[in-house]
Amino acid sequence: MFLTTPTILTWTRIVAIPLIAGVFYMPLDKPTQNLIATVLFVVFAATDWLDGYLARKLNQTSAFGAFLDPVADKFLVCASVLVLVHLQRADVFVALIIIGREIAISALREWMAQIGASKSVAVHRVGKLKTVVQMTAIPFLLFDGSVFGLIDTGVWGTWLIWLSAVFTVWSMVYYLQKALPEIRARAK
Repeated sequence: MFLTTPTILTWTRIVAIPLIAGVFYMPLDKPTQNLIATVLFVVFAATDWLDGYLARKLNQTSAFGAFLDPVADKFLVCASVLVLVHLQRADVFVALIIIGREIAISALREWMAQIGASKSVAVHRVGKLKTVVQMTAIPFLLFDGSVFGLIDTGVWGTWLIWLSAVFTVWSMVYYLQKALPEIRARAK
């Protein structure tokens, strides 16, 4: 099931990366660049929910889709955070936390799957909370302006991206604790 509708939607998140980054190299004024990048991110991030919904609704779930979905999410988030660092809207330390966690937990999940213990590092609420906060912070920081003259998205986005960094560390600690019995057993 390489080219089902849900899988194509998942692929769009990967295709979105150069589009979002490329907006900032277009000869447009900064507010227009920010708006286009924000809309692109929100639209493509929404495909994460839509592809899962359609896969279940159309009975098109697959092992490939289950593999590609989190990879696409991680690519989209990590690339967007790097764009934000480049634009000096996010701290490098935040990027290191987010990207480092994604690499570490992906490797941990791969290893746990190889030893038949993947259920111990299955997605948990704290991981979902981390994702929600990240997916809110990133468009706020991409927009980097005022909404209705009331909400400074740069300020809110900065607070949210740091909060997501806290949840990122918390979720990493949680998953490592869940895997610790297996790690200890294999270390003997």
